[in-house]
Amino acid sequence: MAIPDAFITGLPKAELHLHIEGSLEPEQMFDFARRNRIQIPFASVEELRAAYKFSQLQDFLDIYYRGADVLRTEADFHDLALAYFERAHADGVVHAEIFFDPQTHTDRGLPFQVVADGLLAGMTSAEARYGVTSSLILCFLRHLDEAAAFTTLQAAEPWLDRIAGVGLDSSEVGHPPSKFARVFAAAGSEGLKRVAHAGEEGPPEYVVEALDLLKIDRLDHGNRALESPELVTRLARNGMALTVCPLSNLKLCVVGDAADHPIPIMLKQGLRATINSDDPAYFGGYVADNYRAVAPYLEREDLITLARNSFLGSFLPDAAVTRHLSAIDAFAG
Repeated sequence: MAIPDAFITGLPKAELHLHIEGSLEPEQMFDFARRNRIQIPFASVEELRAAYKFSQLQDFLDIYYRGADVLRTEADFHDLALAYFERAHADGVVHAEIFFDPQTHTDRGLPFQVVADGLLAGMTSAEARYGVTSSLILCFLRHLDEAAAFTTLQAAEPWLDRIAGVGLDSSEVGHPPSKFARVFAAAGSEGLKRVAHAGEEGPPEYVVEALDLLKIDRLDHGNRALESPELVTRLARNGMALTVCPLSNLKLCVVGDAADHPIPIMLKQGLRATINSDDPAYFGGYVADNYRAVAPYLEREDLITLARNSFLGSFLPDAAVTRHLSAIDAFAG
């Protein structure tokens, strides 16, 4: 029996894997370009959407970085964040832990303050307007070197009391987690949580490095961990949350068809999988769309488990998690 759409959208959920720059919709890109007087190499929204055809991660990253160039002011980052939270709220998201890529912006001359203050203001506006709580995770770009990551961590110092953790994203293959072991140790010494993209295109060994060398608190993607039964056992025994992104996996050809997505296997093997939207403007859907993509291959109880996992895997305090789990129970009956 098909799971009603009202159940999918109404189910209280957290989003733990969202790149805020990846929520930049084509219409917004044109709006920001106009107000900042920037030329973009597309004649229309339709032409831009047509460019969102990717065969691998790098194809996406090339256009992602080009799009980010239209973000120039605190108001841009505020408006970008608020627009995301409006969509997330409509999808039943009540808490989000969002990634941002400061190096994408500081490398083109924007001060760290413009990015951080704009996003934090947008998050404050979203909580006041929609009641959605949120926190920031600063991601290092793995195609750059560790020295650049250290520079970014230093630049973030005045905002560390408002940043929940650090992450690792961008081109995975050829840039193993071990490359950033020292900067992650430094972040940990500042009391920051640690997450990392691993096992999306990179091998299971990257997941092991993220666990052993970066000491991660949460694993982003992690699909290829399934290639190692011992690694699956380790992740399951430790209750490590995996922030899985079905539509991203399909769009980037990590998975060939929704029917073949590993979410059902992950749940069967006891992994704490969660559903997230990654870069929704580029990959064709926000959180509810990602739930819909895999719902035909799951039971109602599986969706409840995924929603529960999203809070159990969050960095919220126990009292808040308990409240959210109770809200899921009340909703699901």
